[in-house]
Amino acid sequence: MILFKHVFFAARFFISFTVIVLLFVLAYFFPLGYNLVVLAFWLLVLLCCVDVVLLFRNKNGVRGVRDTPEKLSNGDDNTLYLYLENRYPFAIKVAVIDEIPFQFQRRDVLFEAHIATDATKIITYKLRPTKRGVYHFGALQVFVGTAIGLVQRRYCFEQGQTLPVYPSFIQMRQYELLAISNRLQNYGIKKIRRIGHSMEFEQIRNYVAGDDYRTINWKATARNRDIMVNQFQDEKSQAIYSIIDKGRVMKMPFEAMSLLDYAINASLVIANIAIKKGDKAGLITFSHKIGSALLASKRGSQIRHIQEVLYKEETQFLETDYEKLYTLVHRKIKQRSLLLLFTNFETLSALYRQMPYLRKMAKNHLLVVVFFVNTELLFLVDKKASTVEEVYQKTIAEKFIFEKKQIVNALQKHGIQAILTPPKQLTVNTINKYLELKSRGLI
Repeated sequence: MILFKHVFFAARFFISFTVIVLLFVLAYFFPLGYNLVVLAFWLLVLLCCVDVVLLFRNKNGVRGVRDTPEKLSNGDDNTLYLYLENRYPFAIKVAVIDEIPFQFQRRDVLFEAHIATDATKIITYKLRPTKRGVYHFGALQVFVGTAIGLVQRRYCFEQGQTLPVYPSFIQMRQYELLAISNRLQNYGIKKIRRIGHSMEFEQIRNYVAGDDYRTINWKATARNRDIMVNQFQDEKSQAIYSIIDKGRVMKMPFEAMSLLDYAINASLVIANIAIKKGDKAGLITFSHKIGSALLASKRGSQIRHIQEVLYKEETQFLETDYEKLYTLVHRKIKQRSLLLLFTNFETLSALYRQMPYLRKMAKNHLLVVVFFVNTELLFLVDKKASTVEEVYQKTIAEKFIFEKKQIVNALQKHGIQAILTPPKQLTVNTINKYLELKSRGLI
């Protein structure tokens, strides 16, 4: 019985069987061909038996392994590998079904391949999770067939594998390498015009194309007979806090990811860059009550702590309490810090309800309010209206877009920095603002 559980008929068998049935029907009208049809039927049975013997004479004719990272990165393409080893003394055809977690809602993870004798086949594919949490993989189903191709044998490997999905550590590593090499502007991040220099001297080095001529050290140039420049570095050990609103406004989805997850990914990246540049990174999450609060630090373990905290954060379907946020900031953060507040204001009235608390935080800290462009509204505005209903929808969309711009003006009027950004450009725009504020000496 166990053997029959792993025997499956291939498409070639059903085609052949259908042809034989049709021949039997024709033989009813042409009796002379009946014996030939019977012979074809028994030949099909014989070939099926040969196929079964070839496939089952080796107890472990195929070995399959799913190679995955220890954890998946949220919002990114994660690469997975399937290794298939042929241990049969003949070439085989395989059809591989990887039972991926239900969160992906995909039914197309099917791969077909030919594997030569004693050879290994590597299959590569990508998965893009859009929500943090635990993902359960099912079995790796491998269906093996011979050159006859009538019967397939099923093998099951890697059953019950579980992987956690963490905030985007892939993005974090990409920007980390650019931050270390001082090449952040090469990754789609605009180059910020530096206003003057910080007063912290770092080193004298050789001139390279693009250096400011005003930094040339003429004495060192004369000694070395080569152009030398003074290199300055930004003032360090400044506190950078990512404050994440977990209220209902952050549940809105864009491209299958919630605004909260976009904010979490950006917070992890900016915290890592801040630490690499010598600053201290901290984290606060809040909704109707304070969630997590990590004081700013630049210890080596700080990023790991931030990542673990962000992994567990969930959106609340309640109104956020900015009074509790202000109380926490006033009580816990004594040093003047950069506060990056990730939230979403859709209307001016929503902003004005929270403006008193934002203004109080802005008195002692450099506050940057980060909120989002509704890209669906941009699509409606760009779409040509041909009916009265579409004209009405387009007008309302333009009103909401204009109100977002008014929110930016209202914040700037009270000395509060603002970033209005599409969700996909959140990380880049946040890094831009961080670099701009440091170059202007505001933090």
